[in-house]
Amino acid sequence: MSTDIQGTETLVKLPVQAPKVVTSALVERLVEQFGASWVDETSIDAWAAEGGDRVVLFAGDPVQFPEGLDVAVVLPELQRCLPGRFKVGVVPREREDKVARRFGSQRWPTLLFLRDGQYVTTVSGMHDWEVFIERVTQALAMPVSRAPTIGIPVVSAAAGSASCH
Repeated sequence: MSTDIQGTETLVKLPVQAPKVVTSALVERLVEQFGASWVDETSIDAWAAEGGDRVVLFAGDPVQFPEGLDVAVVLPELQRCLPGRFKVGVVPREREDKVARRFGSQRWPTLLFLRDGQYVTTVSGMHDWEVFIERVTQALAMPVSRAPTIGIPVVSAAAGSASCH
């Protein structure tokens, strides 16, 4: 802290710190009590390549997206209703943006579905129980596909011409 006195006014300068990103206890509970794995941009490929269906939770900021905590609570119940069908990964809050961007996820909360290391789909938001079971079951039955990200090459039939039209 420092102060500057200018005439009759005193200006107090306080140090400013970035807000600390805190992972919710409900999200941590997935790892501690239900066997989920922490994954981030450096480990998700190896974790997903271990095989089978994998579901990754992007809970989001609990202040902006409180339903992310609801999904964190419901996820073990979904896993219990579909025994042995998928393993769960959780991305630490401070790493979610990087991982979500990589897989084209733009909504919070989101469940990212991977199979044998490849993208399948996402299920975003919180849903009524029957709807959630149906959407997760459908996601587990879908084939692998391409993540909806930027980077799809576009090639024109006239690629060799000097004009762009």
